[in-house]
Amino acid sequence: MLATTNCAWSRTRTARFVARCHGVLTLAAAIGCAALVHGGPATTGSRDLAARAAERFVEGQEKHRAQPANPEAAWQFARAAFELAEFSTNNVQRAVIAQQGIQACREVLARGVREAPVHHYLAMNLGQLARTRSLGALRIVDEMEREFKMARALDEHLDHAGPDRNLGLLYLEAPRIGSIGNRSKARQHLLRAVELAPDFPENRLSFAEACLRWTDFHLARRELKALEELWPAARAKFSGQDWEASWMEWESRFERLRKDLAEHPRREGSRGKD
Repeated sequence: MLATTNCAWSRTRTARFVARCHGVLTLAAAIGCAALVHGGPATTGSRDLAARAAERFVEGQEKHRAQPANPEAAWQFARAAFELAEFSTNNVQRAVIAQQGIQACREVLARGVREAPVHHYLAMNLGQLARTRSLGALRIVDEMEREFKMARALDEHLDHAGPDRNLGLLYLEAPRIGSIGNRSKARQHLLRAVELAPDFPENRLSFAEACLRWTDFHLARRELKALEELWPAARAKFSGQDWEASWMEWESRFERLRKDLAEHPRREGSRGKD
């Protein structure tokens, strides 16, 4: 039974973690990629998202090949690989793209580099790779945890508190039995991300969704209120093409959070189990 549970988690919870940890809209990505590869229908927006991701990947790849020892070129390519992997139409594509990002980071780390973004985007691409594995995903999760912790130790403010946010999501989604799942750690890191970057919508959304899962409606409503207050300013701050996919996802999650909380009576203080 444990093996079956872990196998299922590798394809569902890991996918959910990966989709949330960088604000990429999985559905739009899949539609856009399918249209580009197979010529099927897609909105102009989704096609544009896929095309820009492909362009960033090619540009990053060229820069990394020209400067293989440059840590910045490596992590920027790894970030582009993570984003492009979200547009994959199958596991083979996703794994091939993610492995290129992983290799770029590992090569510069082997040179003794200690830079937070390199560890961070290595972990992100490991998440994409784990998403393609039925067996062995849990071993990859252990490495993801180590790399996110290293990134956090070097720069906890990276990517708007990304290391804490992603550690929190990792502990939230991983099984408790046979893996690293831990509600207390999830809460600690998600809350820390909110403290470090309170105006970044992804942080409050992730914490609020976790609170809702734990049936801590009081905290979930507190975060929803904070989101409602910061939303206009965040819209202005995180603007432009680079944030389009993130806002598509954030808007959807924001409305779903509102709807879910509206369905629960106000019995603050009630607590549930993950």
